[in-house]
Amino acid sequence: MALVAECSLESVSPISFSRPYRTEKLSKESHADYETRTWRERLHYDENGMVFIPPMAFKLGIAECARYLGIKIPGRGASKYTKHFESGILVLEGLPLGVHKDAVQSEELFVPSDGIPGSSKRVYKTFAIVPEWKGTVKFYILDRTITKEVFEEHLREFGRFIGIGRWRPANRGLKGRFSVKKIAWSED
Repeated sequence: MALVAECSLESVSPISFSRPYRTEKLSKESHADYETRTWRERLHYDENGMVFIPPMAFKLGIAECARYLGIKIPGRGASKYTKHFESGILVLEGLPLGVHKDAVQSEELFVPSDGIPGSSKRVYKTFAIVPEWKGTVKFYILDRTITKEVFEEHLREFGRFIGIGRWRPANRGLKGRFSVKKIAWSED
């Protein structure tokens, strides 16, 4: 049986996406024209074009937070919660943002073309940005080493210091932060 945490989350800062994609360049299409035509492909969206935050963003984010915090498990010597968050939590559904990909705002930035911060090889790229978002995410806690109190602490710190998406705090940025409004507990 899993402990289920149904978490109501709300943005503290905008979220931006940079999902990798491959779209063929048209004949004689410039880089700028290609970017203008395809930037929405950096979004995560369903078959109807509705944007969502993928479930793995939450699972991997809270595991990253466990590594970041490095909290020791009481009574277990130097053992930490990290491995328990990495393998003992599931998130099965993404968080719908209630916006169609064609209605998403964008921002054009002069960024490193090779992905290395501080690189002198730079190009203009357009990124999708959603200024505000909120919704509910279900976390399935399979590893009972993770108590309700430990989970709640990690989730709150995840929203503050790790974040979700492109240019989040864990990647030296400001976007993708969120607050936890409510957690409803149940058993599955």
